[in-house]
Amino acid sequence: MVKNDRWIHDMALGGMIEPFQESQAREGVISYGISSYGYDMRIEDEFKIFTNVNSTVIDPKKFDTASFIDFKGDVCIVPPNSFALARSLEYFRIPRDVLVICLGKSTYARCGIVVNVTPLEPEWEGHVTIEISNTTPLPAKIYANEGIAQLIFLQAAELCKTSYKDKAGKYQAQKGITLPKL
Repeated sequence: MVKNDRWIHDMALGGMIEPFQESQAREGVISYGISSYGYDMRIEDEFKIFTNVNSTVIDPKKFDTASFIDFKGDVCIVPPNSFALARSLEYFRIPRDVLVICLGKSTYARCGIVVNVTPLEPEWEGHVTIEISNTTPLPAKIYANEGIAQLIFLQAAELCKTSYKDKAGKYQAQKGITLPKL
């Protein structure tokens, strides 16, 4: 069952989302905060921008950290046909009976910017690592401390048998931008 703003509000006050924006901020920013059936998370001002300077092959089993340039600022420029990693400003603690699906904001999608986040599994917690792809042949601006993606909360009729925490998932309690792990 998709959960509405009242349920999300009550769960967030119980520590599910920190910091929690109780209303949707929209004036002069890419919106963030609670929405009708979800929550629009913000992006922190730390980025890892992909660079092909070293002509590295991207390998999730043996990731070369030299593939990224660290950047901190209010606006990140993602190069054409490239991507950056970032993290949510919010820290999430997902209940055992909830699965969260993440979708990119339409404001960015209309500019050729694709946001990719895998589902947030039951009892996962941490900052969300976000991949931001610039599919255009032009540089693209990403705004820190503003909305980046919408989270949709799905509550199960019963508790899951094995949660992410039970599996001792490798991305549990991640802080900051977390690169691939094997």
